[in-house]
Amino acid sequence: MKKKIVSRPIVESFSNWTSNVHPVLRQIYQSRKVDSEQQLNYSLALLPSPDLFSGMSGLVEILSNCLKNQNSILIVADFDADGATSCAVAKRGLEMLGANRVSYIVPNRFEFGYGLTPEIVDIARLQEPEVIITVDNGISSVEGVEAAREYGIRVLITDHHLPGSELPRADAIVNPNMPGDKFPSKSLAGVGVIFYVLSALRKKLRESAWFQEKNIAEPNLAQLLDFVALGTVADVVQLDHVNRILVHQGLKRIQKGVAHVGIRAILDVAARNYSSLVASDLGFAIGPRLNAAGRLDDMSLGIECLLTDSVQEASEIAKKLDALNQERKNIELRMKGEALELLETINTENSAEMPAGICLYDERWHQGVVGIIASRIKDRTGRPVIAFATAETDTIKGSARSVPGIHIRDLLSEIAALNPELLTKFGGHAMAAGLTLRLSDYTKFTSLFSEAIQNGYADRANDQLLYTDGELQGDLITLEFANLLGEAGPWGQGFSEPVFEVCFDVLECRILKDVHLKFSLCAQRSKQILDAIAFNVEDPEFWLEHESIRFVYRLNVNEFRNRQTVQLMVEYMEPC
Repeated sequence: MKKKIVSRPIVESFSNWTSNVHPVLRQIYQSRKVDSEQQLNYSLALLPSPDLFSGMSGLVEILSNCLKNQNSILIVADFDADGATSCAVAKRGLEMLGANRVSYIVPNRFEFGYGLTPEIVDIARLQEPEVIITVDNGISSVEGVEAAREYGIRVLITDHHLPGSELPRADAIVNPNMPGDKFPSKSLAGVGVIFYVLSALRKKLRESAWFQEKNIAEPNLAQLLDFVALGTVADVVQLDHVNRILVHQGLKRIQKGVAHVGIRAILDVAARNYSSLVASDLGFAIGPRLNAAGRLDDMSLGIECLLTDSVQEASEIAKKLDALNQERKNIELRMKGEALELLETINTENSAEMPAGICLYDERWHQGVVGIIASRIKDRTGRPVIAFATAETDTIKGSARSVPGIHIRDLLSEIAALNPELLTKFGGHAMAAGLTLRLSDYTKFTSLFSEAIQNGYADRANDQLLYTDGELQGDLITLEFANLLGEAGPWGQGFSEPVFEVCFDVLECRILKDVHLKFSLCAQRSKQILDAIAFNVEDPEFWLEHESIRFVYRLNVNEFRNRQTVQLMVEYMEPC
C-alpha cells in the first residue's frame, strides 16, 4: 500500500545538550521527545522505586512469609515470549532469594487458552501449591481466582494488561495499569513487573536479616536482565525510559557473553554475534524462535530452554525451537496466501471502500499463527485487523493488531459494553489484543468492528503516513555512523530506530529466494555506491524495471566472513 513519506520536524533547541552528542543523532533524539541527555542515561540507579506500585507491599509481605515458612509456590505463566521470560525470571529469582519449593505451569494454548482459568486451577491444585503467582496474566482471571480460593490457595497476580471493569479477588495485585497506581511507567512488560516484584522482595528480605539467617549471599538480580530485555522487546511494549534502561542493561549482559545459556543457544542457532547484538535482534532472532514453542507446541519447551544451566541441553532445545520456527514460517506462508485471497473478496479497486477494520476467518487456520497473519495484513492495508481461527464447536478465537492512534483493547471494550453477550472473552494492549466469540456471531461482530472504527477513528484508520528522519548526507552513510546509530539505542516500539529517505539510481536489482530483493545503488547527489536489501517484497518482479527508486531505509552493519560493511535495510520503496 502506498504511503505518504513525511520527514519529522526539525527541533531547534539544543540548550540541554553537550557537544559530545553527534548533531544528527541529537536531532533524532529530540524528534523522539528526548530533550536532555539525562533521558539517555540508562543506569539501573535511575529506575523508579518498586514502592510506587500500589499493591507491592502487600504482595511482597505474602511472598516473604512464603519463603520463611517454606510454602510451595506455583507460577502460572503465559504462552508467549513475555510469559516465558517472566516465568524464568520468577522461578530463578525466587530460588536466588532462598525459595526452595517453586514450580511452574503454562497453559497449553490449544487446550486451555489464556490465563488462570478454573480449568488450569484444577490442574494446578494437583501439585498442592499453597500460593499461586501469575506472571504476564491474571488481571482478568476473575473466575480462576475464585476457583483457587475455593481450594484454599492464595493467589498473587503480577500482570501488565489493562484491567477490566471487574477485578479478581486475589490476595494481592501488582500491575502498573491498576486504577490510581503511581508507578510512572505504564508500559512495563510482564517480565518487567515480576523483575520489580523480586527487587522489592529482596529489599524486604534484606531488612528482615533473611540472608544472614539463612547464610546465603544477597543475590544480584541484574543477572536476570537478559530475560527482562528479551521479554520486553518481544512483547513490543513502548520503550519509555524505564524500559530502555531494562533493555539496555540486558543487552549489555548478552553482548559481554554472560547471558544465560538458553539465550546464548538460541542466538547460536540464529547465527547472531553476541558482541554486536542490538534490540531488534531480540525481536527478530530470539523472540520468534521462543514464541514458536507456544504457537505450535507447548511453551514449556521454551521455558526449559531458559531455565537450564546445561549448555548441551540448551543447544538441543534451541535446535528444536529453530525447527518449530521454520514450521511456523511454512504455516504462515500458506495462511498469508489464503488471507490475501480473502482480502480480495472484500477489497475493491478503490482502497477507500475497504472496511475501516478488517476481520478474516478460515476454519483451516492455525490458532497459534493468526496473530502473525493479522500483523501482516495490518501492515499491508494500514487498517486494524483481526484474524480468527476455530477454537472449538461454534467458538472462534481472534488475534487483533492495530495501527497508531487506535487503542484496540479499548475499542473491543466499547463494543462489548454495547453488546454484552457478544464477546466471550477479550483483553490486551493498545496495539494487540485477543478475543473469543461464537462463530454464529462472526458476521455481526465484523460489521460492528468496522463501524466502531469508522465512527470513532475515521481520521486515523486511513492515516498512511511514514515518518522518516529526512535525508542522510552521503558522508554519513558510513560504517562508523551505522555503528554509532546501533549503539545509540535501544530502539524499538515508541522509540523508533532512525530511518532515512532518498532517491537512488538502481545499478543492479536481483531477486533472492523468490521474495527478497538485493540492490546495488548509486546516490544521485554524492554518486556513492551502496548495497541494499529488501525482505519479503510483494511482487518483487515489479521493481526489476525501475531505474530510480525512492527508498526509506535503516543503516545496518552487515557482517560476512568477519568483514563489516554498511548496508541499507529497506523499509519502504516507491518509484521516484
